[in-house]
Amino acid sequence: MKKLALALAVAMAIPLSAQAWTPEKDVNVIVAYKAGSGTDTGARLLMTLTEKEIGKAMIINNLPGADGKIGWTRLVKSKADGYTIGYINLPTFTTLANEKNAAFKVTQIAPIANHLTETGVVVVRADSKWQSLKELVAEAQKNDKLRCSTNGVKASNHTAAQLLAQSANFKYKAVPYGGTADQLMALRQGEVDFSCAKIADVAKLVEGDKPVLRILGVFDTKRLEAYPNVPTLGELGYYDQWYGSARAIVAPAGVPADVLEYWVNTFKKVLNDPAVKEAHEKGGLTIDFKDDKQLGELIKSQDVFAREVISKLY
Repeated sequence: MKKLALALAVAMAIPLSAQAWTPEKDVNVIVAYKAGSGTDTGARLLMTLTEKEIGKAMIINNLPGADGKIGWTRLVKSKADGYTIGYINLPTFTTLANEKNAAFKVTQIAPIANHLTETGVVVVRADSKWQSLKELVAEAQKNDKLRCSTNGVKASNHTAAQLLAQSANFKYKAVPYGGTADQLMALRQGEVDFSCAKIADVAKLVEGDKPVLRILGVFDTKRLEAYPNVPTLGELGYYDQWYGSARAIVAPAGVPADVLEYWVNTFKKVLNDPAVKEAHEKGGLTIDFKDDKQLGELIKSQDVFAREVISKLY
């Protein structure tokens, strides 16, 4: 009894602010794209696995629209208490944050962890007449009416198309859709001529006995290990740097230090779990974990990229 009384006295003597924070109720996770999109698929997989770690439900709130602005505006304005976190896509988030009269700023989020980093690719239908990126570019240079589906105005895949077009010296018609899933469906249905997307979004569509899409080029400085026959854009004389998208977990700025520490440690543990990595690989995803400090540096670099590179593409 004396030991119990002493333990209680010690616990009561510790200030509430010094006690480790853990969620006592379910957590909302804001995803700024529709259910079934590439971002949503990755987020749902991760949050399902995270639920097992924390013992609370991670409830996905899909708030699509305006190329991500609706969801991310809600995210930065949410109460910074640890019960609302969200997903951002880079560089789309920083691109939109740098627009005139932007609804949110980079400083309104607190980095937690990077989840995925995916390389961009150029794709056409599997039955397309263009067998190579050189052929597609040659056609585009002669005919500025080729149509390219994107995942939204100034969204990540639109930026990829701009990088290709400007480095290859051609014009095209960008056709925005509600997200990557929709833009790829438009390509599959023949509504557009080509698309730029991320490798994880197209992997299942370019493989198997009856592929529906074909990869023509990769936005990287070296060929992808899984697709050694697909050239990089740089090899062909076009954009010669890596370009793709990072998908990361953040909280509203102002979240208490102990709450932020909890989420950083939780996602570090989950994303480094071999079983979690295996589950992602089965889903065609490869984890690229970065902690809060590394993610913070990535966000800063993408903010610079948005101002110095992307701003000149539109």
